[in-house]
Parts: sequence; structure tokens; C-alpha cells
Amino acid sequence: MCQPYRTKYAHSFEFETTPHGNFSPRFPEVLVGSGTAMVTWSMAGGMINNRTALAPRHEVALDCIEAGINAADPTAVIDSKLALEGTTLTIGADRYDLDAYERLLVVGGGNAAGIAASALESLLGNRIDDGVVVTDKAVACDQIRVKAGDHPIPSERGVENTRSVLRLAEEATASDLVVAIVTGGGSALLGAPAGEITLDALQSTTSALLESGAPIEAINAVRKHCSAIKGGQLARACTPATTVGLVFSDVVDDRLDVIASGVCTPDESTYSDALEVLDRFDVSVPSSVIVHLESGVDGALPETPASDDPAFEQVTQHVVADSTTALEAATTTAREAGYTPLVLSGHVRGEAREAAKTIVAIAKQCLYTGQPVEPPAILLSGGETTVTVTGNGEGGPNQEFALSAAIETDAPEITVASVDTDGIDGVEAAGAITTTETAMPQNAAQSALDANDAGTFLDQADARIYTGQTNTNVNDLRVVVIEEPSDRE
Repeated sequence: MCQPYRTKYAHSFEFETTPHGNFSPRFPEVLVGSGTAMVTWSMAGGMINNRTALAPRHEVALDCIEAGINAADPTAVIDSKLALEGTTLTIGADRYDLDAYERLLVVGGGNAAGIAASALESLLGNRIDDGVVVTDKAVACDQIRVKAGDHPIPSERGVENTRSVLRLAEEATASDLVVAIVTGGGSALLGAPAGEITLDALQSTTSALLESGAPIEAINAVRKHCSAIKGGQLARACTPATTVGLVFSDVVDDRLDVIASGVCTPDESTYSDALEVLDRFDVSVPSSVIVHLESGVDGALPETPASDDPAFEQVTQHVVADSTTALEAATTTAREAGYTPLVLSGHVRGEAREAAKTIVAIAKQCLYTGQPVEPPAILLSGGETTVTVTGNGEGGPNQEFALSAAIETDAPEITVASVDTDGIDGVEAAGAITTTETAMPQNAAQSALDANDAGTFLDQADARIYTGQTNTNVNDLRVVVIEEPSDRE
């Protein structure tokens, strides 16, 4: 999940309506100067659009990035994690006899929800009776209605289409099986303001939270209590049906209550917690949001459902893809290329520029001492870093990570690549790939980092990685290549 900071672009994706009321892919241009960025994407094929410009110097790093993202593609994940034998659907250790249910419904949302819906439809075909998912990637399906939303800021069409998800969920009966597709990006794409909160107020609140530097669990504590679907409320709407969650994790530790703001998960946070987050991180939000949260504290509004709520008695969730999915694929690619891979952690958090310093320090240790791994080697990590915005520039956490790494290292043998696996790191770039040469002149690089303008500096250095929007979202992926030491005086 990207934690975008202030940019001159607001992402908006267009869909064309098919005769069946679904959406078929459009391939829009990037519109600059209108305040809207239409980001191109590719349904398949070459993952990195500007690879020719970045290669051959960075081939192995780019290979690892592509392998990681492709491994987390929903089509590959559904094919490997789900199976249908006769009338029996198997997900992990659980088996579901589809003939035992009157209807099979599909609901959900997130960056990967459309592709996941298409893959699920390929597996189950017309056994699916109806479905609605909200996404920002256009996909044509026959049984499932793929509806448009926007990310990272919720939109009017996203709100309207999220209401459609809730309406179908509320139609479910005890005789139905509901498959809920829950993916990264669902917090923004499944936007249904609660109570008297307007869309404008929700958008302002979301922007302020994303710029605050608060960790995602804190951000989502507020989102849940401003929403009609988050914090277990989709599961409540599906009651009394049997609900099965297919979860594509984009958060550290695969916390089900944080992924897409836990739409099918018990919520232990409260209205008081939401207000505390706003105070702790000095987040300014519209008065209607404060009134809503204070009404909840006073007991005038019901709390989000907690673990003892009967809404969860018929809910089972499966994490089918996460950062480990991408890291394992990147590890295999690194080894096949003749490098010794080492996964440092899939749980890296904190301020992006500071996390980069730690990773570079480990890379230098490898280069100069051969510990903890001897070059040629590749260090891999996942997780989710954040940016506390103080400037007015362009970029995202992965671009700040890459630029900070370039400033920190003075060894030409070290290359650092950092991307958001959804392809959108705050702006239209997925991230960046850097060496010590990228940060020249270093005073200009540091000034750009201080101004939260890493994106502009990296763009001028031709160091940004462009994938377009990908099919998935399993958090950040970082690849640090350490070549054998060169003879330097």
C-alpha cells in the first residue's frame, strides 16, 4: 500500500461500460496540467515500461522486482491457492461443497479486486450467481460486476459503487456462500461515509491522514469509524451467510483488521481511539468528522463490531498473498542469476529515509566484511515505510527510500531498487532504482529529500521505475544488489 504524500497529481482511472454493465479496459494517457493523472497500465507482458532505459546496468534488480510483482498477480495466486474438484471448492485446508448453498455471491474491493474477480470467475464460472467488486483496474467479467473507484483518495463513483457492494451483501441469506475479495487499496476504493459525513469531508480527512506520517493501523482506526463498510461492517452486512475472505495483504504482519481497514474482521479500535489518533498526529479534519466521532464516544452511534459480535461466527478468512509471496519469487530470481539472496525482513516500517540508512548499512557490511552474506549478493525486504510531509514536493515512500539510500552509500558496487507493488508510489512512478551516482550533486539530492521532492530529483536523474498500475498490491518490495568489491584505492 502506498502512503502517498502531497503531489500535483490526483489519480483517476477511466472505464468503458460494456453491454453487460461491466467495465472493459481503457488505456488512458497521462494528462499533465489538468490536475489529473491518467496512469497507463498493462494487463500483461512487460512489467517495467521504461526497462530499456534503466537496463542493462540494473538487469538483475529489475528482474527481481518483476518476479516479485508477477508472483503476487491475483491470477497466479488464485490458480495456486484455490481448487475446484467436482462441486468442492478447496481453499487452504477448508473445503466447501457448492451444492450445499443456494447461491454463491462475490463482494469486495481493492487494487487487485478486479483481476482476482476475473480469476475467480475463470475457476468457478456460472456457479457464481452474482457479484460486485470495486477497483481501479478495469476488468471485464460475466458474472461479477466490476465497478470503478479511485485510489488513494475516495471518489463519488467509488462511494456509489461501494453502496452496491453493501446492498448485495445485505441480500445474502443463511443459505448463501459469500466470497469476499479483500485487497490492498480497499480502504480508499471501498469508500462509504458513515452518518452525516460528506464525501468532501471524507476526502479531506483521508488526505490529511496520509500526509501525517501516522502508521497504517492508526490511519485505519479513523477510517473505520468514518465508514459504513470498514471495521467488520461488510461481514455484518453478509450475516447470516457463510462468508469466506480471500485476502491479498498489503500490510506488515498481515493484520486482517488493517488490510482494507478490516471490512470482514472484528475491530477492537474505538471512536475514542480515532480521536486520539487525530490528536497524537496533529491531523486537522472537517468539523463534521469530529462531531461524528464525538457522537460515537458519547454512545449516540453504535461501535464497529468487535470479536464477540455474532457477525463473525460464519466468517473465515484466508491470506492468499502477501509480501512473502513477492520476496520468495525475488529470492529465486536472485539465486538463478548467480547471487546469494538474503531476505532481511518482510516487516520493515518507519520513516522511509531512515529505514534506507539501515538497509544501506547492512549492504556496506556485506561489501566490506562479507557478513552477513558475501557478495555477489542481493538483500531483499518488504513492509511499509511512511513519509512525514513537511515540504511541498512530489514522490512517495519508495522514492524517498531510494534517494536516501543513494545519498547514504558511497560504494558503486551497491544498487538499491524500491517499489510499491501496486505500481503507484504516491505519483505515477512505482518507485526508483539508484546508485551513489544518482545522488549527484549530493547537496541538491539532500535538498530534494528535505523538501519531500524526491520524485522530481529522481525523474531528472532518469532513476524512476514506471510499471503503470499493476495487477496486485502486496506492499513494498526492495532489492539491494551488492556486486563483488572492485579494486579501489
